[in-house]
Amino acid sequence: MLFSRKIVFLEELFKRILIKRKTICDKEENNMAPRINEFRILDLFCGAGGLSWGMHKNPYFKTMVALDFDEKAVATFKNNMPGSEVLVGDITDATVKEKVVSLSRKKCVNMIVGGPPCQGYSMKGKKLGLDDPRNFLFREYLDLVEKLQPDVFVIENVKGLLLSANGWFKDEIVKAVKKLGYTIEFDILNAADFGVPQSRERAIFICSKHGAISLPKPTVNKYVTVRDAIEDLAYLESGQGAFEQDYIKEPKSEYQIKIRGKSTKLYNHKASNHKQVAIDKLKLIPPEQGKECLPEELHGKQKFKTTWGRLKWDTVSPTIDTRFDASSNGTNNHPFLNRAITPREAARIQSFDDEFVFWGAKVHIRKQIGNAVPPLLAEAIANRIAEYFGLKKE
Repeated sequence: MLFSRKIVFLEELFKRILIKRKTICDKEENNMAPRINEFRILDLFCGAGGLSWGMHKNPYFKTMVALDFDEKAVATFKNNMPGSEVLVGDITDATVKEKVVSLSRKKCVNMIVGGPPCQGYSMKGKKLGLDDPRNFLFREYLDLVEKLQPDVFVIENVKGLLLSANGWFKDEIVKAVKKLGYTIEFDILNAADFGVPQSRERAIFICSKHGAISLPKPTVNKYVTVRDAIEDLAYLESGQGAFEQDYIKEPKSEYQIKIRGKSTKLYNHKASNHKQVAIDKLKLIPPEQGKECLPEELHGKQKFKTTWGRLKWDTVSPTIDTRFDASSNGTNNHPFLNRAITPREAARIQSFDDEFVFWGAKVHIRKQIGNAVPPLLAEAIANRIAEYFGLKKE
């Protein structure tokens, strides 16, 4: 009898030890990054696809589903990344959202990326803040996070997001992300620190179910310059160029070699057809100079000092926007030619490979390029996430 009781006691003790050990193991496992073999992406507000194109440079990342309301941008995305299912629609439309959720589940999406429209947060313009309904589209993004429960998601936006409405939007995002059970790391990254020949500061949020993922560290010690980016491209005058053409110069920098890749043709290198009055004004501006060189009566109504500026060969470009084709818009003019930069020159400055072709009319293409996330910045973010989960590039 006594022996039987001892056996029962030992069995019960052994069970308790096993349960305790399992609890400890579960806790340990929950604090470690799980084994993830690949990231299957849903790209929201995808535009032409800068984020996805950059992340695809890491073999562990593939965009399965993408969404944007701009059909011209979607056409560019589809033509360059035909393996992705790209939808045209408004994220606030319940039917569209339902379709995105259904398709994402079918495609086993485990990561979401995207940058809600940023005009309302922008440091340029009116900075409407709480009065601009576009600023609240981050809630639609987070609603899809809640529905799909990805392992990781990334939010990209202008740095003004962190400051707009005295930080109210940033605080709301942080609070909502934590409520969903994710860690969040965020900061301002400058694309120039990741090999992009452009000073472009962006707020980046990396959110994870599996511990805090720090943002990527700079990948270059020396900035890539405007000269590095575009000096090998044909020197076109106003109105010259074509949608497709041959290369007529050999690459002169490592960046040019890298950006040409396997492309045998050059696309989207066509100069704006400026009015003669604009050309005459540019003729008065010496290489790499700007508005300060013009007679005061020719300054025009633009209040910004950077208007009518020329790019400088041996520095990074200022931020490319959606009006880079207009000589009067900002520092968007060729270092010495009397014209604004071409779409291909702007794409080079954004770090798009030459094989990436933009589709649509000029007004659509300039929006696609100017609103894009620089692919080299996107690649750095993907590499950091892959590193965290122990996935090494070959």
